[in-house]
Amino acid sequence: MIADLKSATIEVWEHRELLEQLTRRDIKLRYKQAAMGFAWAIFMPCLIVLSGLIIRFAMAQISGQTLKRVDVANIAIKGVGWAFFVGALGFATASLVGNSNLVTKIYFPREVLPLSSVGAQAFDTSIGLLTLIVIMPFLGVRLHTSFVWIPLLLLLLVLFTTGVSLFLSCANLFFRDVKYIVQVVLMFGIFFTPIFFEPSMLGVRGAHLAMLNPLTGILEGLRLSVVQGHNLLYPLSVVVKGVERPVWEPWELVYSGVFAIVAVFGAAVMFRRLQHLFAEYV
Repeated sequence: MIADLKSATIEVWEHRELLEQLTRRDIKLRYKQAAMGFAWAIFMPCLIVLSGLIIRFAMAQISGQTLKRVDVANIAIKGVGWAFFVGALGFATASLVGNSNLVTKIYFPREVLPLSSVGAQAFDTSIGLLTLIVIMPFLGVRLHTSFVWIPLLLLLLVLFTTGVSLFLSCANLFFRDVKYIVQVVLMFGIFFTPIFFEPSMLGVRGAHLAMLNPLTGILEGLRLSVVQGHNLLYPLSVVVKGVERPVWEPWELVYSGVFAIVAVFGAAVMFRRLQHLFAEYV
């Protein structure tokens, strides 16, 4: 396993220029002859945020509460992270099949194809993040020392997304209906990932179940460190109707981190051991 990881890392590094060129190609193809151009990079996260605001507004009306600026900020920061995950998986899953001419004709580390999709989506997300930085002060977000957690959380998000992308692109090559399954899962996955709500709203048991999703710890960590200014080294809870509900536990970050590392390393090993079969199935 270690030898496979080392070999894959060395080959991808040696072909880093190819990875860069494929990433640029994917970015250009996304916006070629697009009426909105780079505005799509802002439109998709905004659409997710708007959908979340509609749901949160309905929830507030039912409970007799008001929608606050902090609620908008909570959804916005998690919505951008979710948009990156969904966008990367959507393009990466079909990356091997969509580049069959390259896979069958020349040799290169096949990992660069799904990695280029992740890289192109990272470019889109960076535009969304810049927009988010501009509007966050208007949503009541101020600078906190807890911002030091942002690089680590973004790294974990990229690692987890990369691992899942490698796995799904490989699986889709052998089973062509995987891309349709992915579309369905991503369509409804937003309701099983706390984007429009916080895990504490689900009660104690519901919050713990929500944290089984590796994305939950990453996205909730971003929300708490950016919007709430909370140090993720310490637990956090709220009291609702006399019952204490957990909001954050440090083990959630550890859980998401371990899951992200295992996902990317495991997928890389699987990818390396199966890539000699790619040309036969593409």
